[in-house]
Amino acid sequence: MVKSMTGYGRGEQAFDGVQVVVELRAVNNRYLDCTVKMPRSYIFAEDAMKARVQKAVARGKVDMFVTIVRSGGDDTVVTVNEALAKSYIDALGRLRELGGSYVKGNYYATDLARFPDVLTVEKKAEDLDEMKARLLAVLDLALEDFNAMRAREGERLAADISSRADAVERLLGEIEGRSPQTVADYRARLEAKMREVLENTQIDEARLLTETAIFADKVAVDEETVRLHSHLGQLRELLAAGGAVGRKLDFLIQEFNREANTIGSKCNDMEVTRRVVDMKAEIEKIREQVQNLE
Repeated sequence: MVKSMTGYGRGEQAFDGVQVVVELRAVNNRYLDCTVKMPRSYIFAEDAMKARVQKAVARGKVDMFVTIVRSGGDDTVVTVNEALAKSYIDALGRLRELGGSYVKGNYYATDLARFPDVLTVEKKAEDLDEMKARLLAVLDLALEDFNAMRAREGERLAADISSRADAVERLLGEIEGRSPQTVADYRARLEAKMREVLENTQIDEARLLTETAIFADKVAVDEETVRLHSHLGQLRELLAAGGAVGRKLDFLIQEFNREANTIGSKCNDMEVTRRVVDMKAEIEKIREQVQNLE
């Protein structure tokens, strides 16, 4: 199965009050180029997530977006600086002793909480390996969705390429069928011209055969058509094999164009010329579609 380079995928999962969303978006690119946009505090997982994408995607410009949302205050913890609180208590007791009747009243825990650094609000420590594993698990969900979309698009592209390859093969058959007639027409025109020039003089049959043979050799496209048939077979094999075949197909289409151009330069017949033009148009459409394949 061949895949398109373009696609979108999304994965989402909740872990203990943490909502993780990973989105993938890709467009055409000659090589694989993966960029990640995620909260700075989770940058430790970036390399692992890129490596996971590289295993699943051969080429294309892939943008990954990671969103992490925490619910409530599960990610914070309040700690008491017991030593400092005890020092404040001792100091307050000492003030009461020093003040005598001038210092009255009791103090409460809320009073102690107002003093600097008695209570500290900190972010709860995370298990980095566990969080990395969670991010990768959600990325796998996104990749599954992403590759499913690329596979559907790839199937459509492969069907279009195959139908155009069939059109090229049909036109190629018509060119092959027309080639002998091109030589016969040339012989007829040459013979008519020789008769016109020589009038009643006997035509040199050997000279006529020689000129016809020279012309036939010049316009012969047997080698080109055989190679083009072979290239069509390779194209179908690559599409059937699947995988990351876009680059191979891109090189193969260059060979298609080379053979078609050679046939066009050799032909000396309007009917063949028309078919070559149609064939090159189909080859160009195949090339455009191949540019979208991974």
